[in-house]
Amino acid sequence: MTLSRRSVFGMSALAGATLAIQPSTATVSGGMLTASAFGVVANATSDQSDALQRAINEASTRGGYLLLEPGLYIASGLRITSPLNLVGVPGQSRIVQGGAGPVIVAEGASGVRLEGLVIDGQLRALPASSSGLVEATRVRDFTITDCLIANSSGNGISLTGSSGAITATTLEACVNAGISALDSRGLRIDGNLVTGMGDNGILVWQSVKQQDGSIITGNRIEKISARSGGEGQNGNGVNIYRAGNVMVSGNQISDCAFTAVRNNSGSDVQITGNNCTRLGEVAIYSEFSVEGSIIANNLIDDAADGISITNFNEGGRLAVCQGNLVRNLKLRDHPVDKRGVGIGAEADSVIIGNVIENAPTAGIWLGWGTYFRDVSASGNVIRNCAIGISASVAAGAQNGLISNNLISGAKHGAIVGMDHDKPATRDLAVAGVQAPASLSVSGNVVS
Repeated sequence: MTLSRRSVFGMSALAGATLAIQPSTATVSGGMLTASAFGVVANATSDQSDALQRAINEASTRGGYLLLEPGLYIASGLRITSPLNLVGVPGQSRIVQGGAGPVIVAEGASGVRLEGLVIDGQLRALPASSSGLVEATRVRDFTITDCLIANSSGNGISLTGSSGAITATTLEACVNAGISALDSRGLRIDGNLVTGMGDNGILVWQSVKQQDGSIITGNRIEKISARSGGEGQNGNGVNIYRAGNVMVSGNQISDCAFTAVRNNSGSDVQITGNNCTRLGEVAIYSEFSVEGSIIANNLIDDAADGISITNFNEGGRLAVCQGNLVRNLKLRDHPVDKRGVGIGAEADSVIIGNVIENAPTAGIWLGWGTYFRDVSASGNVIRNCAIGISASVAAGAQNGLISNNLISGAKHGAIVGMDHDKPATRDLAVAGVQAPASLSVSGNVVS
């Protein structure tokens, strides 16, 4: 929906045909002020920032409700520092970035709501001090609903130290992320469409490792690139960093260069019921200093790895991985890290009741070298994988339980002890083959 300058100026010819509320009065029903009453002109070719700022300031002191009538407005640098409801007509009240800064900046306020607005950045440059078309800093109860935010040269929405909700909003074609939230407290991100981002879909980060409490649910996240490169910091549908007590549930995530949901150092995080398809790397990642993850009831189809609970050497541990369907894994075109694993875990984890099919390396991969402790894999169905279950038996590896799994069509062994990426035992599922002391293997059905 990129707008050229020609298309912006051409809108002025439609002014006579545009449905607009006449500025004969400053209010409409319910005491809502109208922007036109303060000299804001719809479809004008001139910048409306000053007039819009006057309307915002006045509305903030007179009830906090401002209607932006249908039309196109060129503006930027609008500041909101007091409670305000800025309401447009969905799809018709359009603000186009006119200067070099964000379109809307809210700061230090409580109770700010943007509703029914189209905000288009036209890919104009943002200054180094800004990161999004819409920015909120230290705002309590900041709400964006039923809006379209597109074509930002940075993020679509950038929040810092704020709470509130982003709902029923489309974020489209931004160079960095659709939504970037830093140091949030109980943010709700619900029912949005995030599409065509250059680096990430939704970022929920903390400056230091601590509780966040955000809920990310019911969103459609798609076509996420890794424009800025790297080995995983970009190209993710949802990226959690140091943020604890976050819930990611019921999202449709597809066509990401790297990962659908990447949890880096966020403890007590739940990742449940997501539909994840066509991912370039690991579909769901729980890594580094993570303690306490529940990864359950997700569907994963077409990724390099399905689920990875890893980096025990950095403190990553303590997870339940249950009831996931993981299928059609693939090998990456990468000199070292080719992947092709359904589910992998290293420490203090239960892998139970999952279904895994078509993994070119292994259905389940337990541990890596010495990084293996107290992992149980039981009650899983594993079909048509190169190895059904691999488990580290390298010096220093500790305590694994592999029981009551159904393994079918494993080409290179149903259960194999590994020293890093090299087989170190015969197939432990074969009768009479003794498992190493660090592994308990029993009750598995192999065909």
